[in-house]
Amino acid sequence: MPPPSGPPRGRSRLLGRCPAVALYGPELDGDSLPALYEQLRRVHGPVAPVMIAPGVSAWLVIGHREVLRLTREEQDFSHDPRHWTLLREGRVPPDSPLLPIVGWRPALLYTDGQQHRRMRTAVSDALAAIDGHALRRTVRASAEALIVSFADRREADLVPHYARRLSLQVLTGLLGLDDRNGQLLAQAIMGVIVTNADSINASGRMDSILRELIKEKRRRPTGDLTSALLNHPANLTEDEVLHNLVVMFVAGHQTTVNWITTTLRVLICDPGFRSSVSIGHLSVDDALDLVLWRYPPTQNVPARYATRDLELGGRHIRAGDMLVLGLAGANQDPEVLPEGGTPVVGNRSHLSFGAGPHMCPAQDPARLITRTAVDTIQHRLPELELAVPESELAWVRSPWSKGLAALPVRFAKPQLPHAPEHREPSAQAQES
Repeated sequence: MPPPSGPPRGRSRLLGRCPAVALYGPELDGDSLPALYEQLRRVHGPVAPVMIAPGVSAWLVIGHREVLRLTREEQDFSHDPRHWTLLREGRVPPDSPLLPIVGWRPALLYTDGQQHRRMRTAVSDALAAIDGHALRRTVRASAEALIVSFADRREADLVPHYARRLSLQVLTGLLGLDDRNGQLLAQAIMGVIVTNADSINASGRMDSILRELIKEKRRRPTGDLTSALLNHPANLTEDEVLHNLVVMFVAGHQTTVNWITTTLRVLICDPGFRSSVSIGHLSVDDALDLVLWRYPPTQNVPARYATRDLELGGRHIRAGDMLVLGLAGANQDPEVLPEGGTPVVGNRSHLSFGAGPHMCPAQDPARLITRTAVDTIQHRLPELELAVPESELAWVRSPWSKGLAALPVRFAKPQLPHAPEHREPSAQAQES
């Protein structure tokens, strides 16, 4: 679709008058950002002016009610970055590390209305066709093989040695990639997400790997997500298949790593919660939901773009302004939390999967993968404990992702599977 017509609009008047806080830089990590969100809430309310890169302004929406409006009202808040004033006016450099994340792609994440519904139907149908029982067996087998690979050492870092390798093996298998190209794809995607000077090159490497995959699956379709998208009645173009695969991998890989490791941290570091899960008073799903409330694997999501001048959270938003979904901030909005600030068990009104027409279509397989990963390690390593003080655990430095940089643990004799029926991770996966 062409860029919106009409004269270019400047930034919101309030965005020019209010001091905008930098939402980038190495000093921002999982430890400092929750306090920043609360400071922004006190000073600015549910919608706060921020800078997401030098010279690039946006609104960070951290009110629960306001995020719901942002996600549900497509007529006022578009996914299409071609509405973005700064981009239309040439004020975002073409080599900006933000563009691999917010630049337009022919994928469901960047479209609205009928075009979005057509692509979402194809993606949702492909995901719905996944055999849950087979996926659970695959995850458990991969998880047990990984545990076997480090069991003799009686210690491991569960971020690179377990969660990252497990997520990579499972997701690349679902896409139909082999281990080597799956590893290369994961490296390229991480290069895009970190938003640095190499992000543009990483985006090119990512596209190249997926184009080769698409060619192969056109020649020899199998029961994977790529083949399902290529053969769906929605008749997606090759570019649409490629970029929807990018969205699925980006949305699935690091968030799964974060969800697994943060849940394990909660279970290791909170003996009371772990005991309640062990004796059946609480379930692993309760632990998963606690993490989604307190430590959502994706804490901020770019972006929506105002299609007209309007009011949101007491702020005057101009047509063409960018709005960032502050999921972590919205989950801690005092207006939706019960007294004491802790969600009740079974409450899934968090916004970690988004809301509205663009709510994540992969919630069920994501939960199945994460639950199985946590269940398996709890069963095989029942005496798991941290190898460092909890205060030394650090979060990844990113304004977008919320995950542990490392989770070093030690354990007593593991409860290993009796038969050597689970394949070892490939050499490429071991290098991650």
